[in-house]
Amino acid sequence: MKRLPGILDLISPSISAVRLIHTTSPPEPELITAICGSLRKGSNFPTLTKKFTNLNLNNNTQIIPKILLQLKQPHDANWALKFFHWTAHDFEIHHSPFDYCITIHILTHAKLVKDAQALLESVLIKTSSGTLILDLLFDSYEISESTPFVFDLFVQCCAKLKMINDAISACELLDKKGFNLSVISYNCLINVVLKSENAGLVWKVYVGMIRRRVCPNEFTMRVMVSGLCKEGRLGEFLDVVERIRGKKCSAGVVVNTCLVYGMIDEGRVEEGLGILKWLLQRNLILDSVSYGLVVFARVKIGDMASALKVYEEMIRRGFSENSFVHTLFVGKYCEEGKVDEAIELFGEMEYLGLKPYVETFNHLILGCARAGLLEDSLRFCESMIEAGLVSSCVAFNELVKQMCDNGFTKRADDILTSLLDTGFVPNEQTYSCLIAGYQKEGNLQGVLKLYYEMEYKSLSPSTSVFALVIEALCHCGDLKEAEKFLKTMKDKSLVPCSHIYENIINAHIEKGNKLRGDQLYQEMLNSGHRASVETHLHDVAKS
Repeated sequence: MKRLPGILDLISPSISAVRLIHTTSPPEPELITAICGSLRKGSNFPTLTKKFTNLNLNNNTQIIPKILLQLKQPHDANWALKFFHWTAHDFEIHHSPFDYCITIHILTHAKLVKDAQALLESVLIKTSSGTLILDLLFDSYEISESTPFVFDLFVQCCAKLKMINDAISACELLDKKGFNLSVISYNCLINVVLKSENAGLVWKVYVGMIRRRVCPNEFTMRVMVSGLCKEGRLGEFLDVVERIRGKKCSAGVVVNTCLVYGMIDEGRVEEGLGILKWLLQRNLILDSVSYGLVVFARVKIGDMASALKVYEEMIRRGFSENSFVHTLFVGKYCEEGKVDEAIELFGEMEYLGLKPYVETFNHLILGCARAGLLEDSLRFCESMIEAGLVSSCVAFNELVKQMCDNGFTKRADDILTSLLDTGFVPNEQTYSCLIAGYQKEGNLQGVLKLYYEMEYKSLSPSTSVFALVIEALCHCGDLKEAEKFLKTMKDKSLVPCSHIYENIINAHIEKGNKLRGDQLYQEMLNSGHRASVETHLHDVAKS
């Protein structure tokens, strides 16, 4: 007999759904409706668990994201979070990363930022994979009707958890997919990167930020200035800006000058100029500084005609000549061998009252030395010393080499003494050039003095230096001292070359000590060398 509807069925259809849940598994849509309805009524954990006693979510975890999506509207976000925690607590469900991501989207859209952040940090720690979570956030973005802020939250959480590579990769991927991060997210990442072991990556993040047209704020500038301090480059770029403008500028101008200058210096000229244009449009860099950087870019690519046109335009617009631009031109003229033009331009700098700096003198010292203008090179070196500036090793070593090759070793040595008082730090090549000069002139005392000075300064003499010292000793007939240096070489794990052996062997033979000469000859052969002394030794043996 067909059963008539009961009073409960007529009064409350939802009760039938509950009864079904207690007895048999209802159709999925009814189950979803029943659970969502109970959540919206504010049922607590015990009530929910009692009502859905026979609910076996462990065997039907696919229903969880469906229920969450039924609660995706902002007014249901708290119930979605409640459902997430209830299932994990009472049914011991280990939520999938996808469940996390849907819940995070819902909470973010409802502006429940702290709750979303807590879940995001939890799933990032749980999976240890920012890439996986970001992919799932993309996959669930549209169905959750989410907001782009969820990706800012992702980057901020990665930064907080020191997942720096994941955060940087996310910035690049989000840019490709058309999502723009906020300056706050970039600031979080920049701040964390600077405090990490990979502080050098801070410029990569900042470049990405500027390239994506995100305007830095005061906090960004403070962090980037700290980065310059940490790298020891703040003073350098304060000087660059001051040389261009004639006075100090704001921290933001210094940081952005460093950014563009670095790109141009690395050869990324077009990219650097593109960023410079955007910085100008946003008033993040000064016109006067920009002109200097554009001249630098043109000089860098070797387009002197264009560089001069930019410089002339700069003057026409009322900007003053500056040491930075003049030094660029001096350097380029020296590089191209147009030393006379460089010297003339230096004179113009002095006439205009522009103060030359280290690079200006280094260009002239190096350029004049290579052109054989030793007196001019020496004059600029002495002017540099008088100005209290310290030459670079590259420039000074070229001057020393040319002077020693032309018989002015003692004078070059005296200049080195003067330079040492300014804080100049010579290298092995400096001493090698001077020792070669003294050896060529037969000045054994000068050779030994410089060798022991190297030792005092903890500069390790190379094989070539030992070869010069030993040759000088052999030439003077001091074979005992020569062999002492040969032993010192071996003690330093340096392998004597055939030239060293030949000098000592020939010196012994010339003194009539054929036995020692032959011993050293066999030692040389055993070390794998073949030398021109072989015929000489055989001739001596026959005579």
